[in-house]
Amino acid sequence: MAGAVTVLAGTTKGVFLLRSQDGRQGWQVSGPHCDGWNINHVIGDPATGALYAAGGGEFHGAGVWRSTDGGETWVLSLLANGIMDAMLAENPGMAEYMGRGPMPDAPFKGRISALWSLGLSGGVLYAGAKPATLFASRDGGESWEEVEALSNHPSRPEWEPGGAGLVLHTIVGDPADAGKLWVGISAAGVFATEDGGQSWERRNRLSNEGDGQHDHHDHSHGEGHELGFCVHNMVRAPGGGDLMYQQNHHGVFRSPDGGRSWHPITAGLPSDFGFPIAVDPSDARRLWTFPLNGDTKGRYPPGASAAVYRSEDGGESWQAMTDGLPVKDCFFTVLRQAMAVDRASPTGVYFGTNSGSVFASCDQGAHWDEIARHLPTVLSVETVTA
Repeated sequence: MAGAVTVLAGTTKGVFLLRSQDGRQGWQVSGPHCDGWNINHVIGDPATGALYAAGGGEFHGAGVWRSTDGGETWVLSLLANGIMDAMLAENPGMAEYMGRGPMPDAPFKGRISALWSLGLSGGVLYAGAKPATLFASRDGGESWEEVEALSNHPSRPEWEPGGAGLVLHTIVGDPADAGKLWVGISAAGVFATEDGGQSWERRNRLSNEGDGQHDHHDHSHGEGHELGFCVHNMVRAPGGGDLMYQQNHHGVFRSPDGGRSWHPITAGLPSDFGFPIAVDPSDARRLWTFPLNGDTKGRYPPGASAAVYRSEDGGESWQAMTDGLPVKDCFFTVLRQAMAVDRASPTGVYFGTNSGSVFASCDQGAHWDEIARHLPTVLSVETVTA
């Protein structure tokens, strides 16, 4: 049964909350929240009910907004100042017009330009930044410290930026083991820790079952036995073990061993390019992705026909799910964090588009409804299930 579900949408103009109290039949939209910041990722903490939103940019700076009242009010924890603070300090007239002065110097001023991702593990809140840096908060997002062991990884001089820069955009925890954490960095690949961030291992190796289609020869693509370093998104399957899935710049991959080896599962998809991937919290073999036509071909659905692809067997085969989606003249993009699932039964699947729509399926992708439209560009989608 489906109770109350809230879809958390991060956009280029703040956070929007889409709430359903009637078994996912109707949706009410509130927002924008967070003072119109560019919000790259929003998550909810099921243990406390708190909401967290990460984002920013050159103008506002980088920070995490948090709400403890279901999104009614938000408080900012600033990690790095933006140029607006300098402008307010230099121009009293602007400060008077804005109704506030500059923010005090933030702890990582000049170090980072934005936050791209959030994650929770063992009661610790993590945030990933641009340029690629991982931060941890042990007090609910009020104060932050850098995870220096990752920043100082021996491979750091080799890290190269992806299309959006050098960003740490994916953070994955293990509910059963707080010491385990995985992060995705474009374009440096997958890194994992099993000791709470004290040490990190780079995990980009293709399995021995590799199909030979990923023989790349530069740092952004990997070399020979490695998959592409430009990981786009990554999820951990439920139910224990270390089964993981990854949407890469060069295909979709499955790992049975926590990222120590990756096996290509792109066969059956219309392209090897896309951004999001999601796994069913009730079935480790059921997953969804949204293929795009290619990096340099426009980054829209192949044939301008939107389709979510679902697998019931861990990526060994795929089925196009199109009922309710625009299958003609469709040119939107679904970005890396813009697909999520809920914990209702049957599992709901959601995705947002850069044209401002949010689509929902209450039957594991068999049928889709547009539950919001005309929002700003949707950068991320997550859910909270009551």
